[in-house]
Amino acid sequence: MDRKRIDFNRAPFIGTEMEYMRQAIDNAKLCGDGPFTRKCSELMKEKFRVENVLLTTSCTHALEMAAYLCDLQPGDEVIMPSYTFVSTADAFVLQGAKIVFVDIRPDTLNIDETKIEAAITDRTRVIVPVHYAGVACEMDTIMEIAGKYHLKVVEDAAQGVNAYYKGRALGTIGDFGCYSFHETKNYTMGEGGALLFNDSSYLERAEVLREKGTDRSKFFRGQIDKYTWVNYGSSYLPSDLNAAYLYAQLSQMEKINDKRRQIFDLYHERLAVLEERGAIERPTVPAEATPNAHMYYIKVKDLKVRTDLIQYMKQKGVQCVFHYIPLHSSPAGQKYGTFFGEDVCTTRESERLMRLPMYYSLSLEDAAYVADCLLEYKGY
Repeated sequence: MDRKRIDFNRAPFIGTEMEYMRQAIDNAKLCGDGPFTRKCSELMKEKFRVENVLLTTSCTHALEMAAYLCDLQPGDEVIMPSYTFVSTADAFVLQGAKIVFVDIRPDTLNIDETKIEAAITDRTRVIVPVHYAGVACEMDTIMEIAGKYHLKVVEDAAQGVNAYYKGRALGTIGDFGCYSFHETKNYTMGEGGALLFNDSSYLERAEVLREKGTDRSKFFRGQIDKYTWVNYGSSYLPSDLNAAYLYAQLSQMEKINDKRRQIFDLYHERLAVLEERGAIERPTVPAEATPNAHMYYIKVKDLKVRTDLIQYMKQKGVQCVFHYIPLHSSPAGQKYGTFFGEDVCTTRESERLMRLPMYYSLSLEDAAYVADCLLEYKGY
């Protein structure tokens, strides 16, 4: 008899969330920049060794803030992979930029750092590495290229919270880093994100941008006796109620990470035999990367096999899903961007990839069942 339904994702819940949310209610400070917002920021600053952390309403908004702080002009170019979520491109399109997509590496599905330099023109201003599945891009090479051509680097580390490259936290290596705390991520506040940066010369502009164009942050710190409208801005502040939920999880970051790692390792060990037979490919993690077990995926022969396998797993009660449709193949991608060079890997790899259930409350027993179903499948 088939097992009960195993969802692809469930939002993590540690157990102290309700108590912290109660405290936020008792504080009578539910709007942005309350006590729990500050607690989350300070925790991340210390944990990830970064000078500035601004909690936002989403990673999309963190990316929008980063794009704005890059001082882009209409027609400026931004280099990024096509295999990413729409927000990565949208944030820069809003600033009038042209998106230049380059191919990905077939091993990590990250931007191919060897293809970046050839795509640079006199209009290029920013490189956006996306740390897919919480596995680091080749940041030394990317930072070297950025330095050579005086470019900004904005890390899309939506999936990379508590993941590292050569010991440095993802999101803290480039000029700006952007995190996601969406319910599908390792640590969540339902919807939320964060903007990280080390250069504190950006702080005042970032605070004004985040506070609807006002110098309200200075007012609350007692630096000025009243606040006013000083520049363009929007409302990027999350509720302190959401931050209270997140703080419970950030406080137990390693506990969540350890459980996800157990699931990742179970999948990886059980499915090794399928890779040895040539039926699938398992995730590749370069030596310099310390991932956060955000995702476990397999790659099969082609789109036909993946489609059939997803349906087979559904019949077994297991929800497996594919991921991004490459942006350069979308109507908006064709309108706002262009693909530089040849699409060797992006489309091919996107059509082969299937993600397995991965979440904090997934039992190892259920994870083993998922692996057993894949082992029993005959259609590879």
